[in-house]
Amino acid sequence: MDLNATFRDLQGASVFITGGGSGIGAALTEGFLRQGAKVAFVGRSDATAFADRMAEETGNRPLFIQCDITDISALKAAIDQAAKAHGPVGVLVNNAANDQRHATLEVDEAFWDWSQAINLKAYFFACQAVLPGMQKLGGGSIVNFTSISYMMGNAGYPAYTTANAGINGMTRSLAREFGADRIRVNALAPGWVLTEKQLDKWATPEALAAHLERQCLKDHLAPQDIVESTLFLASKASRMISGQALVVDGGVVVSG
Repeated sequence: MDLNATFRDLQGASVFITGGGSGIGAALTEGFLRQGAKVAFVGRSDATAFADRMAEETGNRPLFIQCDITDISALKAAIDQAAKAHGPVGVLVNNAANDQRHATLEVDEAFWDWSQAINLKAYFFACQAVLPGMQKLGGGSIVNFTSISYMMGNAGYPAYTTANAGINGMTRSLAREFGADRIRVNALAPGWVLTEKQLDKWATPEALAAHLERQCLKDHLAPQDIVESTLFLASKASRMISGQALVVDGGVVVSG
């Protein structure tokens, strides 16, 4: 990954990323490692091989903690473990999500609760777990990943889009509540990023062409586009930005 900017204040920063072993999350882990940050990340699947590769390629080994983020006790324990290893978490990136497609008339209570647990509940409790440490540090940055899907009014996954909208509401409230502690809380809304999962499941030539037609910028989004925006929000380069939703989608939706 050839990054376009270096954020000096991220050197040595204690960073915690959910879902940091695959997809956009893996790119985020690499991006922060290349800034010299001390990165801990959680994932449900074993990412030891990825952590080994990152240590070899970047010279900076991440701490991988296997964890299902819907187990809130385990998530909090992972954050505690990261803080003991790297110091209090100064940057939290809530990235893990599941956008499984579903039909409204087929959703039962168990599926709804599962979707909210992954896509919203875990975000809140991860924030709750890092906030006291950030208060002691005298500040911090939380980046909550949401999506343009709810802004577009997309059909096909209403539980997921509901959670995305909730993430924005939570982000604004936490930014207001903890701003006096110099804790910044922002949301980042990616567009259609061509990860391996997207290419395998949904990125047909026809779908890609139709989506590109909706973008102002006629290039497909890559994980690095999201990484560099996240690094900006995590760093003091964005020190007076809080309670905002940064859309990184090539110009599909218009916010503001």
